[in-house]
Formats: sequence, structure tokens, C-alpha cells
Amino acid sequence: MQKIRVFILAMALLLLNTCNAYCYDDGFATVRAINGKYFSIFCSPQVDLSDLYQKLKISASDQMLVGKLNNSSGSPDARLADALDTLFLRASDILDMHLYSYHGTIKICRDKEQLDKIYSNLFPGSKLNADSFYVHDLNTIYISSEAFNRGVLGHEITHVITTHYFVVQPPVKVAEILSGYVEYQLRKTSAK
Repeated sequence: MQKIRVFILAMALLLLNTCNAYCYDDGFATVRAINGKYFSIFCSPQVDLSDLYQKLKISASDQMLVGKLNNSSGSPDARLADALDTLFLRASDILDMHLYSYHGTIKICRDKEQLDKIYSNLFPGSKLNADSFYVHDLNTIYISSEAFNRGVLGHEITHVITTHYFVVQPPVKVAEILSGYVEYQLRKTSAK
């Protein structure tokens, strides 16, 4: 009977901690969502969407490799969503791990300072030593606009793919090796 009480208490604490993470206001609650097939994108108002699109350097060959038509026309919102969908498919192809019904969130911070503040609020007592991070419980990638590029996003998208693809999560070191491999491949094939 004591073991059941301890188990119930542990589950209640875990649920309470998860609920607190979902209730955290990261400053994106009032920002309009840009919806793509694989991601809902939230961007700080100070960030230029056309500039973000250019930083991804999605080429016609990237689109061809994932079976998409060249869609360089349209609004900046549509172009950015399409580019991120293409990047997701490229990372999936590199890993040979495909998630056909996945949908997550990408939140683009105006700068590293905003990103650090969000990280320290989500993980009190921790310091961020990167320009992006992925929170599995929130199914969200956070990235600063300064670090927004195909390599860094490919790295985080790989974390998304591996955490949703495997039933049992790979060790952290293995996940980082896979993410580093995808980042390397995407940087190597980046449009000049």
C-alpha cells in the first residue's frame, strides 16, 4: 500500500511540473501563428520574415530532393513555412526516419537575450550555452533570429525527429551525434 502511495505522489508531482511548463507564458501568446504542414511558427514582431527565409538558403535542389515544386513566390509567411517544411523533409531523408503526421512549433526569438530568458524561466537554475534548444514536453523549438540558419535548425529538427520516431529514446550522446551529422550534411549542401 505504501508503494502505491509513493507512486501516486510521484506521478502527481510529475504531472504538476508538466502543467507548469505548459502554463508558462514565453511572450509568444499574442503573436500570430504562421502555419506550415509540419510546424506552426511564432516569430517576435521585431524579426524580418524575408531575412529569415534568406538565411535558410533553401535551394531548388533541396525542394527537388524532397519532391516539392519550387515555390519561391507568395507572401513571406508562406515562403518561410514552406522552407521550414522542406528543411524538415531534408532532415528526415538524411536520417531515413520519416514522420508523416508530425506537427510541432518553432518560436523565433528576437535575440539571444530573449532566448536565454525563456530558457531560464523554463529551466530554473540552468544556463543556456547555445543559440537554440528543443523542449520535448512542449514540442517546441526555440531559436534566436541571430542563429537562424539551416544547420542550427536542422540540428534541432533532428532532436524533434528522434524523440518522436523512437519508442525508447536514444542516449543523449547518440541523439547529439545524429543531430550533428544532419547539421553537417545540411551545411555541406547549403546554397552558396
